[in-house]
Amino acid sequence: MAIEGFSGRKPVDVKVGELTPTSRAVNVKAKVVSKSEVRNVASGRDGAPHKVCDALVGDETGCIYLTLWDENIAKVREGETISIGNGYVTLFKGSMRLNVGRYGTLEVAKEALTVEVNTQNNLSSKVYEQQRRPFRGRGGRDFGGRERRGGFRQRRY
Repeated sequence: MAIEGFSGRKPVDVKVGELTPTSRAVNVKAKVVSKSEVRNVASGRDGAPHKVCDALVGDETGCIYLTLWDENIAKVREGETISIGNGYVTLFKGSMRLNVGRYGTLEVAKEALTVEVNTQNNLSSKVYEQQRRPFRGRGGRDFGGRERRGGFRQRRY
């Protein structure tokens, strides 16, 4: 059964080395090389506390950092092979990160990868130019239902 997320695309199986900054709806099977310390962060719209951790995962084509949130942190151990279903790639400070997200799955793979992980091709070490996201809030942009036009308007007395 394919998992379809908000994009409506069916996930495709890819190797780590094939990931790009715009990769969406990907299935990746990778071995966990290392795992960072767990950090506590305030995240989300409500500023609620969350735990976050980065795991370096890869296969014979390359490696990338996988961002793990809350309950997914305990699912991943160094040396194990994991399967990510319907994952996606984002840029964090210009570096690629693999994410599971709300519509994805993360589980220990039934069959372990027997290949040597190619740590020489670390996709997260390359820095990409990040486009700024458009402003989506309303703060300071409400003109009382009127469209505001630029320029100076002379007062009439």
